[in-house]
Amino acid sequence: MTTSRSARRPAFLSRTVFVILAIFLVAVPHLRAQKLPLQITAYTIDAELRPQSHMLTAVSRVTFTALEPIETAVFELHGALKVDKVTDAKNLPLNGERGAEASLRITPQTPLSKGQTYTWTFYYSGALETDAGGPVEGLKLAYVGDPSSYLLYGGRWFPMVGYQTDRFTADIHVKVPSGYQVIGSGSQGSAKPAGNGENEYDFSWKKPGFPGTIIAGKFNAPVSPAPNIHVYTTEAHKAAAADYAQTTLRVLAYFTSSFGLPESSTINVVELPDDTVPSYWAPEIAAIAGNRIGGKTDFRLLSNTIAHQWWGSEVSPASLNDAWITNGMSRYGELMYLEDAAGRSAMDNAILDVSAGALAYDTIPLSSAGRLNVFSPEFQSMTLEKGAIVFHMLRWEVGDDSFIKILRAALSQYADKGIRTTDFEKVAEAQSQQQLTPFFSQWLDGTGAPTFTNKYAIYRLGNNKGFRTIGEIQQDLDLFNMPVDLRIETDGKTENKRISVVGTDSQYVIDTFGRPRHVLIDPEDWVLKSTPGMQVRVAILKGQQLVAQGDIVGGLAEYQKALQANPQSSLANYRIAEIFFTQRNYQAAINAYRDCLRGDDDPKWTEVWSHVQIGKIFDITGQRDRAVPEYRQAIQTNDNTAGALNEARHYLQVPYKRPDTE
Repeated sequence: MTTSRSARRPAFLSRTVFVILAIFLVAVPHLRAQKLPLQITAYTIDAELRPQSHMLTAVSRVTFTALEPIETAVFELHGALKVDKVTDAKNLPLNGERGAEASLRITPQTPLSKGQTYTWTFYYSGALETDAGGPVEGLKLAYVGDPSSYLLYGGRWFPMVGYQTDRFTADIHVKVPSGYQVIGSGSQGSAKPAGNGENEYDFSWKKPGFPGTIIAGKFNAPVSPAPNIHVYTTEAHKAAAADYAQTTLRVLAYFTSSFGLPESSTINVVELPDDTVPSYWAPEIAAIAGNRIGGKTDFRLLSNTIAHQWWGSEVSPASLNDAWITNGMSRYGELMYLEDAAGRSAMDNAILDVSAGALAYDTIPLSSAGRLNVFSPEFQSMTLEKGAIVFHMLRWEVGDDSFIKILRAALSQYADKGIRTTDFEKVAEAQSQQQLTPFFSQWLDGTGAPTFTNKYAIYRLGNNKGFRTIGEIQQDLDLFNMPVDLRIETDGKTENKRISVVGTDSQYVIDTFGRPRHVLIDPEDWVLKSTPGMQVRVAILKGQQLVAQGDIVGGLAEYQKALQANPQSSLANYRIAEIFFTQRNYQAAINAYRDCLRGDDDPKWTEVWSHVQIGKIFDITGQRDRAVPEYRQAIQTNDNTAGALNEARHYLQVPYKRPDTE
């Protein structure tokens, strides 16, 4: 059975790490933002993993405070786990029952009193082998097996409430068969023999946070480029570990210089199996899927994950309405590192993709995102992508120096605490010494993005003094109020001027020595805006998400919208061709690939991959003499995006054969 080469056909959700958004594709009603009647503050967990039988057995002592009188306390616990009993602090049994959507309802003999603290002990076990019972259909967030097990905080492998918002301390003790290494948050010694061929690992996290992730596996000895950095990989990715460790060192150093010292200087980069999320974070942990380790651009996913050590671990959202602060800044931290590592042009390209994500589901204010399901594409798109763009625009509004001061002040003032949007706004105004109400009102409490138009006239000044451009910037948002960059390209020197755009019409006057040839609004994309090109990107992005969910018809409809906005869109035609190729509708696929080659060539990689895919179609249909020239044309592009040239050279030697699994 041949599968490896086919698996390399580019998915290209985008040039960004947008897969972080796309993994959470199913709405989860029980994780909607709501005022919870209790707050968990501490855990003591004794867990035993039996990989051969996929079994987890655990005893969790949960300390919580009632925020109001409670007759029935409701917790979330993975649906595959069976609760044997629950006892109170006096070891007396409590009545309980399983509710809908993996909830656990416990009713004490007397109602809980507001402001009182309680400790209950939960005894439970079960096989964690599939996604059944997890919070996201089709995605495993808690799994016990060989050679790797992962119990992610979001997998609800212990009783929990207040996902992403309620900070807690934890002492976690994990027993595993000998030969397994366990990674968690907090002080960790060497494995202690626990009898019966098992070892025990102990973790203690004493700062309120989110230390609920445990990863166990048969890892190689960690690669440590510095005493505080450890990279754990399996044998399959051992060769990439050293370079990945050096990248980790650079990322950690960059964020430390930008944000200040993290709450812990230790970082454990741990390989995850490929059947779960591409990445996950916890205090001192950056977990990365094995297939995302070792590629030339994989540093972006790593940097995003490590940024959560500050934005998520050190400070967290006070409510899910405030999640844009931590999710958005981790995303923007990724872009900041991209700018530092690969230059401003690389960041500019990424900003376009992030802007498309920001506009894809921009239907409610960002400050109301908690009304959405936390694992939905809408919530992820808004808090990650639009959140990142808000930080990008704030940087433009206040300047680089003030921007860094704002970030550092927010981290120091709200360390180990939840931060609200209003808190962040106050910090931003204090550090920048600017009145930012219009900015935050526009981008947090409103929806939509301006569509700019520029009307201007050019006049020659007397006495050889040059030219005067008198113009007006028009846009469609009446409350819009922020500076916009105006670039005047002349016969000689190119000039930039910062224009204050207020309301729907804003005039400007600019004098230049050379005659202006072009006047461009926001050429470096500092401001989120709607353009015909952005509409195409948004439609393609939404189409990709629908296809990833299995909604082929919906995905095709979005791609057709993109073609209506831009009939020459190479990317839209390429995506349509991908669908037809997967469906074995080869004539329709080759037509779409040809349309792609006749299109606008944006992005550039669509050219090389269209030739490769056309070559494959000719091979499949027994036309080897026509396949070979296509592979040669692919090679002539000299574009090796996602290994395209490697594919072409391989199939020049060996005809492509459709994998048995397709």
